[in-house]
Amino acid sequence: MRGIILAGGNGTRLYPLTNVTSKQLLPVYDKPMIYYPLSTLMLFGIRDILIISTPHDLPNIEKLLGEGTRLGLKISYKVQPQPQGIAQAFTIGADFIHNEPVALILGDNIFYFGAGNISNFKKIIKNNPKDAVIFANQVTDPERFGVVEFDKQYQVLSIEEKPKSPKSNYASVGLYFYPGDVAQKAAELKPSARGELEITSLNNAYLAEQRLWAIPMGRGNAWLDAGTPESLIESSAFINIIERRQGLKIACLEEVALRQGFISEDAFLAQMQKLPNCNYKTYLEKIHQEIYGI
Repeated sequence: MRGIILAGGNGTRLYPLTNVTSKQLLPVYDKPMIYYPLSTLMLFGIRDILIISTPHDLPNIEKLLGEGTRLGLKISYKVQPQPQGIAQAFTIGADFIHNEPVALILGDNIFYFGAGNISNFKKIIKNNPKDAVIFANQVTDPERFGVVEFDKQYQVLSIEEKPKSPKSNYASVGLYFYPGDVAQKAAELKPSARGELEITSLNNAYLAEQRLWAIPMGRGNAWLDAGTPESLIESSAFINIIERRQGLKIACLEEVALRQGFISEDAFLAQMQKLPNCNYKTYLEKIHQEIYGI
């Protein structure tokens, strides 16, 4: 499976913070925002990743992450000339997808999964190889989101964008898994009234074929959208609390790469030795000792 991070957009909700830099490079507590969606794809075992961003921001993102080899990844980059909807990621990335299954995650979405949950989620995705699978999170104000209604088997019954009378309290969040025909379906979409290729329209195309399933995230997991000043602060506070109380970092890319088997112990040590003396390096030393007892 391949993965796409959509890290484009104009960053208007975070202006003037985004006047000279991508919002995906802003800090969420102790790491750049893009570390979080990248680590989520890595936790799902995805190593071939395309990052889509604006002509202005893409060079800086590439400077941060490079080709991904130090993390056992293959990272490529494409420009989104103008933001024209989430589903545009699949028309831009059609050559990258190459008719293979693909995951899409939004660059300002942060996910925290409890122990063992990702294994269960991966099984659901694996069991539906020809279908689309979207993640849904319970919210108190569903009328502000795209609302997902599903049955007891988690097959989606309806998706409505910001309905006045929501049929459920589950919001569709920025993590999606699609089969290899997604680029073709995205190319067939017509722009909405606001001139965008809507992700809801794409999901409804799968829904019409009874090929759309939901994964309710449930207890022990968390979803945050760090795209506004308020949610950026909340996200940083959440990461701070988890990391300080548990003594474990969220979205530490080197740790994820090591635990996933993407890199060897020697490669991990080589990366660690390049770092300046800082809390991040101290943490990696602690992880190495924890795993290898050295």
